[in-house]
Amino acid sequence: MIGHRGASGYRPEHTRAAYELAFALGADAVEPDIVATKDGVLVLRHENEISGTTDVAERPEFAGLRTSKVVDGAQLTGWFTEDFTWAQLSTLRSRERLPAIRTASATFDDRWGILRLTDLLQIIDEQSARLGRELVMVAEIKHATYFESIGLPLDELFAAEIARWATPDNLIVECFEQTVLEQVRQRGIPGRSVFLVEKSGSPADLVARFGRRALPYSAHLTPAGLARLAEQVDGVSVDKAMLLRTDAAANVIGTTDLVDRIHEAGLLAYTWTLRAENRFLARNLRRGTPQRDFGDWAGEFRLVLGTGVDGVFADQPDLVLSLAQ
Repeated sequence: MIGHRGASGYRPEHTRAAYELAFALGADAVEPDIVATKDGVLVLRHENEISGTTDVAERPEFAGLRTSKVVDGAQLTGWFTEDFTWAQLSTLRSRERLPAIRTASATFDDRWGILRLTDLLQIIDEQSARLGRELVMVAEIKHATYFESIGLPLDELFAAEIARWATPDNLIVECFEQTVLEQVRQRGIPGRSVFLVEKSGSPADLVARFGRRALPYSAHLTPAGLARLAEQVDGVSVDKAMLLRTDAAANVIGTTDLVDRIHEAGLLAYTWTLRAENRFLARNLRRGTPQRDFGDWAGEFRLVLGTGVDGVFADQPDLVLSLAQ
């Protein structure tokens, strides 16, 4: 069971409190999203645009850094980690990304700063010693092609920071771009590699190389695509919607055979993200009106776990683990 950005259903994501709580609730692993600062420090943020997860918009000293950029084909306006030095970024405070949904978590806004990758390594070591079991980091490298284009090669920066810590058992590296997974492996970093797959679109590294001719994500999940992946990575991680069958009214009515097909190709199968709130559940699994209320999360979680998936990412790790008791 993997705590998605920590226990992000209960504390602002990517904070020390979120990661420590995830392990306290029983998670075997945690998943950080990794981006870079102007001076090459790897930090943990959902995206390199940080206006939704920090207090940067209220900091007048950084008003001049607000800008617009195109990142992986998306036009964005805000503040970006690559325009800050670590010294600047370290003064910001973390905030709940979904305050209207996670009102309780939002009460913890501004209590904690931004973490570096090296800070999380220390947290994992501390919690492993406290709990007496080896804990795992599932490191998601974000926007690798974009960062390389601006002179911040994430494979090189990641390898430099992780090399002395990583073992074959405590590290999984994942990305929506296979190129950086291969680059990390070529740098001698141990651990498993996992290719992330969206429901639609094409990987950013392939779009950068081939434009409109880029192979779509869907082509990677055909028998030929999975056979090819099995020669290059250890596993595939898919949007949970790809495991759930729905009817015309968007009600969940069962599961697909995708996990079986991934396993038949000799790959591990992971899925993201299990969340308890109505907003993230199918129509027939919602309970009550407010989007923030918990719906029939157990019904969805059981369906997903019943596919035989090897690992799930969850915002409320304790709820997933409660079903195994």
